[in-house]
Amino acid sequence: MSEETNHISTFRRVLRRELNRMTSRRIYFGTAIVLPLFTLFFMATIFGSGEMENLPVGIVDLDNSATSRSLTRTIEAVPTLLVTRHFVDEYEARQSVQNKEIYGYLVIPHNFEQNSVTGKGAVLSYYYHYALLAVGGEVMAAFETTLKPIEVTPIAMEAVELGVNTDEIETFLLPILASDHPVYNPALNYSIYLSQSFFYVLFQILVLLVTLYVVGSEIKFKTANEWLDCANGNILIAIIAKVLPYTIIFCIEGVFANYIMFNVIHLPFNGSWLMLNLSSILFILATQSLSLFVFSIFPAIAIIISIVSMLGSLGATLSGITFPVDNMYPLVHDISYLLPIRHYTEIVQTMLYTNGDYQYYWPSLVVFFIFPILALLLLPRLRKAIISRKYEDIE
Repeated sequence: MSEETNHISTFRRVLRRELNRMTSRRIYFGTAIVLPLFTLFFMATIFGSGEMENLPVGIVDLDNSATSRSLTRTIEAVPTLLVTRHFVDEYEARQSVQNKEIYGYLVIPHNFEQNSVTGKGAVLSYYYHYALLAVGGEVMAAFETTLKPIEVTPIAMEAVELGVNTDEIETFLLPILASDHPVYNPALNYSIYLSQSFFYVLFQILVLLVTLYVVGSEIKFKTANEWLDCANGNILIAIIAKVLPYTIIFCIEGVFANYIMFNVIHLPFNGSWLMLNLSSILFILATQSLSLFVFSIFPAIAIIISIVSMLGSLGATLSGITFPVDNMYPLVHDISYLLPIRHYTEIVQTMLYTNGDYQYYWPSLVVFFIFPILALLLLPRLRKAIISRKYEDIE
């Protein structure tokens, strides 16, 4: 039997062994299939129409006048806000915000109508829960946009009484007319720039942890030497045959996720469908390689699983989705490029927003190939750790 035939036979034997392990324990089915599909469904539907709507707020109407009731109806007509409570005092409204029953409230003070008409400086106060940054920002923006015209109403009324022309009033009240043209996302749709990106942020955490557990469980349950013997001592064959089934599953899920995002919920996409899927596959391979690299440094699953979880969680920030990487501290900026998700985000954003060709993101594609090389370089260390069995008893 030739050496090549022997390697193929060994590969099949290890692969068959891993398939038996996969089908014998439900944890593999749950983490490799159920959780990624649930994550995809969650990210594809979480934003609904693409904007935050019906955020619960309250109103404290201390004036109970025709003007205050008209103002209340104006607030109720704002799509972003949903007036769920009317309070008799500020204390009760503040308690509701602290209990997260509402995300903000508007206070209409005593004598608001009278002060508005007489120009005595009527004041409207609104409060919002800013511990939840995204929700608090939306509530603040909705209140500010809705109440802005009311701010200039007393001035306009006084100017009319003085005989000032309506066009002249607009000139000194609005000396500069703003014309907003949001680039790439004119509808300001959250789903366009978050759904696909955040799916892959969560997906890479699952890929990291599943790959780590698949290999690390051999040492944890003291079957690593049996696994290595099955591969005739060849650690390269042992790793590839063991990880391959999960790689195939993850690649299928990645391509399926891209199809759902851009063909089912119709996120705008200007790039190459082929390059997008190729980038997704390379990203998955790089993420698995990163997991193997970290585990090979110190093959104790009880300890490394926490480190890998931290790396995966940092992807949400260091990927540049929630905060511009260029504005991070220099050290953090440099660290971000050590994670595959950062390079994948650059590729996808180049395709999504600029219709950029591969010449704009080929450096990120090249980086994907560095991660498997790093993992291969540490395989002898992993083999030595398996043979020594010194990591089996680490809890």
